[in-house]
Amino acid sequence: MTVETGTLFIVSTPIGNLGDITFRAVETLQSVSLVAAEDTRHSKKLFSHYKIHKPMISYYEHNKFTRIPIIIDQLLNGNDIAVISDAGTPGISDPAYKLIRVAIKENITIESIPGVSASLAALISSGLPTDRFIFEGFLPPKKGRKSRISNIKDEKATIILYESPKRLKRTLKDLLEILGDRPAVVSRELTKLHEEIKRGTLSELLSYFTAKTPRGECVILIGKYDQNVYF
Repeated sequence: MTVETGTLFIVSTPIGNLGDITFRAVETLQSVSLVAAEDTRHSKKLFSHYKIHKPMISYYEHNKFTRIPIIIDQLLNGNDIAVISDAGTPGISDPAYKLIRVAIKENITIESIPGVSASLAALISSGLPTDRFIFEGFLPPKKGRKSRISNIKDEKATIILYESPKRLKRTLKDLLEILGDRPAVVSRELTKLHEEIKRGTLSELLSYFTAKTPRGECVILIGKYDQNVYF
């Protein structure tokens, strides 16, 4: 008897405000057999809020090679599984895509349950052009940072980066040095109580965050290299 494979659901979760989740996402999390979460402790808060009672398994960058076979085996045995990140859409700057690639090879059905993404939330409120944009994720913490920035210097698009508060000042300094003093935006703590969207030029933002230590994960957006409109 052939067992029908389960479905792998890629479920977007809130980036801060617990109200930013779709009805479909909650229904999916309530219906699957298992949830693969980036941090099970973090996800318990969301599950408690929406009364979701499902077993969880951790799945993150440093255990992906041991977890992927376990998750795939469950799917091949007919169990539906949802994968979630700590916040936002799985697969964006996290290892979910590696699980998805293996699932594709095994002919497992994959369904995306769309929702919040910090990069798009920051972009649409930035005031920078949205007709074309490039998502660069996190820059390397050490080797290769400046060459990566140099590679996008001439792009005629809004550039989107993720950055930790500890490295924000250093990144703004590198961006200013290589890209020039372009219009830019730093969005941090999006959808949370202390949300801040700071607009200006790269030099103005560097001065601002040198005087004020940032907290919370940050999204940096930089205007086109030929853009003449400043805030």
